[in-house]
Amino acid sequence: YYYIINDKSVFDNLIISPDLLYVCDAFPDILRIIQSSIFPAGGIMSEDRMLKSDSEWKRILPPDVYRVTRQNGTEPPFTGKYHDYKEKGIYVCANCGNELFSSKAKFDSGTGWPSFTAVVSEKSVKSEVDETGGMVRTAVLCKRCDAHLGHVFSDRPPPTGLRYCMNSIALNFIPHGVIKTPR
Repeated sequence: YYYIINDKSVFDNLIISPDLLYVCDAFPDILRIIQSSIFPAGGIMSEDRMLKSDSEWKRILPPDVYRVTRQNGTEPPFTGKYHDYKEKGIYVCANCGNELFSSKAKFDSGTGWPSFTAVVSEKSVKSEVDETGGMVRTAVLCKRCDAHLGHVFSDRPPPTGLRYCMNSIALNFIPHGVIKTPR
C-alpha cells in the first residue's frame, strides 16, 4: 500500500504533491526514500508484522521515540504535539505506520495526553498487563510492531467505555485527504 495525496500535504518538512507521486510511481526508489523519511522503520501501513531487534530499533528511532515506544516510557503530560491537536485525519504508529486511531474518536480527557474512545480496527492495537510504577494498568501496543503507545482505561461512558490515553511521541498524523490505495 502507499498513500495518494489529493492536495499538497506536509509531513514535518516534506511536501508531497500529485506530481511527485507520479514520479514515485515511475521510480519506486524515490517512494522508498519518502516512506523512510516519514516512518523511519520503513513501510507505510502493511498488514504484515514488523519484527526488528532492539538494536535495530535503537539505531533507526530518535532517542526520545525509542525511550517511549521500545522501553515503555511516558512523555510528561501537556507536552506532546497531539494532546490538543484538532485536525481531521488518522493517527498512525510512529514506528511502523500502522493505522491506530481516527480523529473522530479523539476527545479532551483533561489528562494532558491525546485520548481516544476507539481504535480504527482490530488490526490496530493489542494490550497487555503493565505492572510497572507500583500499579497495575493495561498497556496498549501497536499490533504490527509491538511499539508501546500508552494505556487504556475503562472509565468512559458507552458505547466503548474506554479511554485510550496515548503518548504523542508514539504517533504520527496523516491529515484528511490522504487516501490509502493498493499499489
